Amino acid sequence: MRIATWNCNSIRSRVDRAVALLERHDLDVLALQETKCRDDQFPLLPFEAAGYEVAHHGLNQWNGVAIVSRVGLEDVTVGFEGMPTFGEPEPVAEARALGATCGGVRIWSLYVPNGRELGHLHYDYKLAWLEQLRATGAGWLADDPAAQIVLMGDWNIAPRDEDVWDMEFFAGKTHVSAPERAAFQAMVDTGFSDVCVRTRASRAPTPTGTTPSCASPRSRACASTSRSPPLRSPRG
Repeated sequence: MRIATWNCNSIRSRVDRAVALLERHDLDVLALQETKCRDDQFPLLPFEAAGYEVAHHGLNQWNGVAIVSRVGLEDVTVGFEGMPTFGEPEPVAEARALGATCGGVRIWSLYVPNGRELGHLHYDYKLAWLEQLRATGAGWLADDPAAQIVLMGDWNIAPRDEDVWDMEFFAGKTHVSAPERAAFQAMVDTGFSDVCVRTRASRAPTPTGTTPSCASPRSRACASTSRSPPLRSPRG
């Protein structure tokens, strides 16, 4: 099964590019993040015309996650158990996690909180979000040792120095801090042992021995990182 993940930064602006991506790479499943629209605003028709089903979760012009599949779309789940909330005056469960079973594989489209800056409440929220994902994911693996589970999306973490365009630029910033990297590594230690990291420049296999491709082993965590300065909404 061919799967991919893309932070599209507004699906309404990039729907044609998303459909072209599906066709160009003959994808079975595409996970999307930062769709930036409500469910009723999502451009379904172009995907359906291309032969794909869509599950989407979006609340407003921020965040938003989707799964596009041509191999089935079952057991759609919004958010994961215990997912932390954020916001004022009333914290809410943001549109950051969507799960579905596609062709027998459990796919999760994840948009991990940005963290904004070290010491910010959003940074604490990010770490709590990641820890709860790890704990919940450990439960999934314990419940069904034979399960095929893929955690993919925009992790807003660069696991290695070479995953960012300039470590000096990121000094003292989020995405590369020790707690964030430890949280990502914790997913590996939990059992999501085949980690593939998306970068704009190809490089050697990751420490776990996988290359930057994303097939579907038993359990896998896929991350998107960038070698250029991040173009992120401050609300990300």
